[in-house]
Amino acid sequence: MLMRFDPFREFDRLTELQNRTLPSSMLAMDAYRKGHDFVVSLDLPGADPASIDLSVEKNVLTVKAERTAVPREQIDEVIVTERRYGSFTRQLFLGESL
Repeated sequence: MLMRFDPFREFDRLTELQNRTLPSSMLAMDAYRKGHDFVVSLDLPGADPASIDLSVEKNVLTVKAERTAVPREQIDEVIVTERRYGSFTRQLFLGESL
C-alpha cells in the first residue's frame, strides 16, 4: 500500500491546489486497488518509450521519462506551443506490504 502521509508531499499538494496545475516535472497519476492487486497508471503522452526508466530503492518506486520537442529546423512555423518538454519524474513511497 502507498504511504498515505508525507508532510513534504502534503505541502506540495496544497501548493498545487492553489495553482491548480501539476508541477511541470511531475507525471499525472491514478492509483487504486483491484482485488489483491495495486495498480498505478501514469500519463506519459509523447514520451519516447526508450526514455522511460523505472527503479525501486528501499520503499521508493521512481518513474522517469522524457519528452522532446520536434527540432525547430524541421518546423516551418510554430502556431501554438502549450505542451511541456523535458524530463518528468514521479516517486511513490510504498508501504512495507508492497
